[in-house]
Amino acid sequence: MGLFNAILGNASEVTTQDVSKEFEPILIDGEVIEKAYKLIKDMFIFTNKRLILVEKQLVGTKVDYLSIPYTNVIKFSKESAGILDLDAELKIWIKDVELPIKKQFGKGGNNINEVYRILSQHILK
Repeated sequence: MGLFNAILGNASEVTTQDVSKEFEPILIDGEVIEKAYKLIKDMFIFTNKRLILVEKQLVGTKVDYLSIPYTNVIKFSKESAGILDLDAELKIWIKDVELPIKKQFGKGGNNINEVYRILSQHILK
């Protein structure tokens, strides 16, 4: 079901043990991974200090790690999928950046709601 969810655009939760080794080199002292979600090759990594958006090339080994301190998120929104719309969208606006970061989620499942809730817990403290 994991591959099927990925094809449909649904993020699936990944255990922190599975991603800890990969992300250990970029974490600072005292920073821990709280939740991780995978969407095909891309990932959302929630730590106790920041959101890390990981974009891996479909072909090749190049990886982009975008670190967003929670204090730099000025607003965020969730657009749910409609009857004719096949996907849901998460938008995150970062301080001093005009356009939001956009991530697509499939229509089925509550994955976007989970990511939105975790983001809310960190931003709305």
